[in-house]
Amino acid sequence: MGVLKGFRDQLGKLQRLAQPYFLPLEESSSWQFLLLVVSTLVVVVGFTLLLLTAAVAISGSLIPELRDRFLPGVPEQVAALWSGPIGVVIMALFAGGLVAFGSLRSKLRQGRWLPWLLMGVITLLILVINGINVGISFIARNVDNALVAYDQDGFWKIVAIYAFCLVLALPIRAIQSYLIPKLGLLWRQWLSTRLLGRYLSNRAYYILNPNDESIEEIDNPDQRISQDTASFTSTSLSVTVEILAALLTFVSFVIVLWTISVNLALLLLVYSVGGTALIVFASRKLVALNYQQLKLEADFRYGLVHIRDNAESIAFYRGENQEGKEAERRLGGAILNYDRLIIWEALIQVIQRSYDYFSRFLPWLVIAPVYFAKEVDFGVFGQASIAFSQVLFSVSYIVNNIDRLAAFSASISRLEGFQVKVDEINAESEGLKEAFKGKFSVDEASEADAHDSIQVIHADLVPPRSSRRLIHDLSLEVAANQRLLVVGPSGCGKTSFLRLVSGLWPPAAGEIKRPPLNELLFIPQKPYMILGSLREQLCYPLQPERFSDAQLRNVLEEVKLAELVSRYPDLSIKQDWQRILSLGEQQRLAFARLLLNSPRFVVLDEATSALDVNTEKHLYTLLTEREIAFVSVGHRPTLAAFHDTVLELDGIGGWHLLPAAGYDFSRT
Repeated sequence: MGVLKGFRDQLGKLQRLAQPYFLPLEESSSWQFLLLVVSTLVVVVGFTLLLLTAAVAISGSLIPELRDRFLPGVPEQVAALWSGPIGVVIMALFAGGLVAFGSLRSKLRQGRWLPWLLMGVITLLILVINGINVGISFIARNVDNALVAYDQDGFWKIVAIYAFCLVLALPIRAIQSYLIPKLGLLWRQWLSTRLLGRYLSNRAYYILNPNDESIEEIDNPDQRISQDTASFTSTSLSVTVEILAALLTFVSFVIVLWTISVNLALLLLVYSVGGTALIVFASRKLVALNYQQLKLEADFRYGLVHIRDNAESIAFYRGENQEGKEAERRLGGAILNYDRLIIWEALIQVIQRSYDYFSRFLPWLVIAPVYFAKEVDFGVFGQASIAFSQVLFSVSYIVNNIDRLAAFSASISRLEGFQVKVDEINAESEGLKEAFKGKFSVDEASEADAHDSIQVIHADLVPPRSSRRLIHDLSLEVAANQRLLVVGPSGCGKTSFLRLVSGLWPPAAGEIKRPPLNELLFIPQKPYMILGSLREQLCYPLQPERFSDAQLRNVLEEVKLAELVSRYPDLSIKQDWQRILSLGEQQRLAFARLLLNSPRFVVLDEATSALDVNTEKHLYTLLTEREIAFVSVGHRPTLAAFHDTVLELDGIGGWHLLPAAGYDFSRT
């Protein structure tokens, strides 16, 4: 029961990941999705029958001799289908499938008809290839009989038919080989864009906090959006196509096998079911190990990226030994888990090879007595082996691909877990927007909800995932042209207060009112350096087209970065700015970005800590001249001259509002 429950859970996860690309999950049900899948199959089967009928009719009227030579018996088989009930049933199902697509056409907007069309074409190609393979099994039988009978003319005629089948199959295989990865690429683009949009909505990327390993729920979201998405889409399609091909192969060749020997068909079914049950039981551990391996490999890669991003600091500290130990610890975890993984994979491969070896002589055991009794011709040996191997391959799909399916199952769990968590965050954020509307502003706040000042009204500050109350019952206002300095001992909640004011954290109690977000800008101690050109760096988050090069050069000179202009006269140059620029240069560049954005309010978190006193005075003077109100965190006594009021925090809920003039910094 545990295996069946786990299988149902994985199917549910797969449906929630796969269905939205083909059919909107919010506007449709799983049975409608299943209906379209079945409709695709019956439409393709009906279209194939119509196509085959047309090909037989056209070739019969234009080249009857070639048709009779290369398609022996096919016209008779087609005529039998149309004269019997099978043709009528296929056409009825074909019409029903078209009606199903027509009734749900409104749900296939935004390009969702394209994946269904591509899947239909891929299924059609699989069906044609399968039909050719069945024909080749009869060709092999006739070749053996012609060789035994020394029928030279008949042999060469059969070989010509076989060559015709190969010429027909090769371009079909080529088209199929292109369409499957092409559909996977389109799907990956859609799914990655969808996940990325939700990841960046409502600050889900911030709430997930992937770098805190002690409390993280979703590790390495970057890997899940990039690598896991690519793996999921490509593997989903290949597995779907392979299962579909296996089903068609089973249906086609089991009929051939049944006509040769009922006992052989029954023996095959018993053998395959037993082998599949054994392999599924033995491979239960693979899913968990593959899931853990993906996580450990991503952790190791993140550790290496961390070394690269902090190369200079590590070099100054001479911390190579410590960094090496940490990297080796992460590598060791990945190696240890992979060692367990290869043990289980080796066990699975032993079972797979045993399953394959024992299956090869089963047709001989059943057909040999019948042949020696002269009840069948020699060609039946070859045809039975082909049919048996084809049917065995189709029903043994799980046995032959268990390690790949285990890795696929792990990627489904990781990707679906990420999707669910991001959706939960977005749903929770939307609920908070509605419940606390007016208590604190959000990104989508209307102009009516915005205010002309920053107002903190009887607010409590408790960090997320914590019960520690940093501030209790705080009330203050920062109006236009007012400046507030926040001070206190390390860890008292100064930066946390700025997160509260900026809207990153909601208050545990009370209300926060603030101006529109386009009039409020946050500058951290270590400014954010984007991956882009110097022009994009300066204008972020605004579009670079809003400013001329002259404006950008002028603002760089204003913040005393004229040397940067001479170093990089071409503002389109792209560099690793976080590595190339010193922290002081990054802080001045952040002030240049601030001046270009021209907000009415600014929140500064020790934004001048790496600058000398004179440069700090110059930058704050620029803000004052532009009549920008600001809230600052800092420790330097020189900052008091640029502020009206000091908010003093003690870190246990207490606070004091004091005049900035004459404030004694020794209090903190």
